[in-house]
Order: sequence, then structure tokens, then C-alpha cells
Amino acid sequence: MGSALLAGLLAAGWAEPHRLGVVEIDPARRDELIAAHPGVLVTGSPDAATVDPAGGAVLAVKPDAAEGTCRALGAVGITRVLSVVAGLPAARLEAVLPDGAVVLRAMPNMPALIGAGMTALSGGANARSEDLDWAEGIAAAIGKVVRVPERQLNAVTGLSGSGPAYVFLIAEALIEAGVLAGMTRDLSRTLTVETLLGSAMLLASSGEAPEALRAAVTSPGGTTAAGLRVLESRAVRSAILEAVLAATERARNLAR
Repeated sequence: MGSALLAGLLAAGWAEPHRLGVVEIDPARRDELIAAHPGVLVTGSPDAATVDPAGGAVLAVKPDAAEGTCRALGAVGITRVLSVVAGLPAARLEAVLPDGAVVLRAMPNMPALIGAGMTALSGGANARSEDLDWAEGIAAAIGKVVRVPERQLNAVTGLSGSGPAYVFLIAEALIEAGVLAGMTRDLSRTLTVETLLGSAMLLASSGEAPEALRAAVTSPGGTTAAGLRVLESRAVRSAILEAVLAATERARNLAR
């Protein structure tokens, strides 16, 4: 996700390459970033040359490395951090940063890789409107942004953070179904991808509720009604509800 943010910021013209500093502890990955983004300063540890205390830092690390990384950022003067670490409350990061430091949290999702992400953003105890504006300016480089209370971020993780995986699973199943029905795999994949893409675009642009669109495509006694009857009888709707709640609970447990 850190790489997606970096690429998005550069593509959006958010900052000149020389104004962005990247800290990457893995030497091989560091070399990849240097090759991919000429002009961007990439180092192995935060120091005065890679951070700007007047700006801030984006924290994109594993949860178990987050607090240690924040201590290192605080040591070189960083007092504003945008964290994309799942499940870790702002208060935990504020506790290891200098007094009064600002922590903001963001939960982007995988389509950020193509600039079509959905990011939910919240502010910690010391965040002000200008801090949220700063964070939103970063997140907007990889897609759309909504602001939510921090208490909702675990649910955001369970729904939109994990959501692409649910969609991909449905796509897998539709492709396999097409093959089972006699199509080539390439044809089934094309039909599946375009059906999902077109349906999402219609849902986004029509202003109609999903249940209204579903009803519009379902003729009484028709083929769609027959297919939906099977999905409802197999409790697909309930399975999706339980999946989101399970992912939400897992995100909640990451903070413990």
C-alpha cells in the first residue's frame, strides 16, 4: 500500500519527486523503489534528510513494527503521522510519539493500486481540520476518500478493506460456472469481468438502490429468478454478512 501511495502521489503531481522521502529497511525492495522512482530519496532508516517535520510521514508497515517505527520518526522530529496500519488505534501510536503529536488513520483498499481505491480516514485525539485536509490530500491520490469516526474503522476494514477479496471470490465462482456450462475459460472470464465492471458502474451512476436494480433484471419466473432462488436457498446473503462481521472482529483483535 505504501508503494501504491507513492506512485499515486507522483502521478497526481501532489509533490515533486525530490520532496518525497521513502524509508525501506529491506535492501532488495529499496533497490526496486530506487529504480522505479528516479529522483525520490529512498533510504534504510529515517533521518533528517528523509523526513520533513513540517510535513509528516505515512506509516505503511506491519502492525508489529508500527510502534517502533513511530519511535524512530519521533526521534527525528516528526509530529504528524498518517497510518495505514490495520487495526492499530491512533492512541497506541500517539503514546510513542512526542507529546502533542498528531496521528491520523486511513484504511485504503486494493484498487488503490490502479488509482481506484476507496479510503476511509479518521483523526486521533490531537488531529485538527488542517491535519485531516493534509491526510485527505494524500489519500485522494489513490482514489476516493470518506471521513469516518475512528470507532468505525474496524468495520471499514471488514467491508471495503477486505471487500475486494469477496468480489474476487465471486468472480472465481462465476468463471468456473461458465466453464461448467460449456464456455471456454477465456470467454467466461471476459463475460464475468465485464459483467462485474458494468454492474458496479451502473450501481454507482444510476442512483438506484441495489435491490431496485436486482428487481429490474429479475423477470417473474425467468432465468434470473431461478438463479437467485438457489443463491438465497444456500444462504449466500447470510454468508456475506458473516464474512464482513468476521473480518471486522479480526481487525478489532489486531489491536489487542
